[in-house]
Amino acid sequence: MAVAEILAGISLVKASVDFIKSNINTAKDIGEIAGAVDGLFRGQDEIDKEKSKNAGIGFKDQFGIKSVAQEVIDSKLAQEKMQEMKNMINMRFGPDTWQSIVDERAKRIQEAKEAALAARRQKLKEQEEFWEQVKMFAIIGIVGLAAICGFIFVILSATAGEPGRPPI
Repeated sequence: MAVAEILAGISLVKASVDFIKSNINTAKDIGEIAGAVDGLFRGQDEIDKEKSKNAGIGFKDQFGIKSVAQEVIDSKLAQEKMQEMKNMINMRFGPDTWQSIVDERAKRIQEAKEAALAARRQKLKEQEEFWEQVKMFAIIGIVGLAAICGFIFVILSATAGEPGRPPI
């Protein structure tokens, strides 16, 4: 089971929370604790990712009491820490600061997904263009080869019937 990954996610959340707690009152702007907020989100993402990964493991491991309890508790702890950070950041920087962070993060994630999709589409388009060029060169090559063979056939046919020339 991927307990190590879940524990890494939890430890990242806890480390981020500790950093934010110790620096929230001295921070002049949100940028000074932005790395810790990012760590908080990454830790939550790791926990969620491992939770969804566990959907494909064996029946006994997946539905064992220890496994289920661990996942639920870790998820609740992370949610609790996120709520605590939301309250602290909103109290320090204003009531909508946390929601602004969450919204901006969601926007950037969506933009990254769209950029990756556009890059994938561009790559597919380039591959299609490449194969179209290969087909075109193949057709030109076949037509050229047929023309050369036809030319040779015509010359051989024309010279085979001439008197005084030995047949080839």
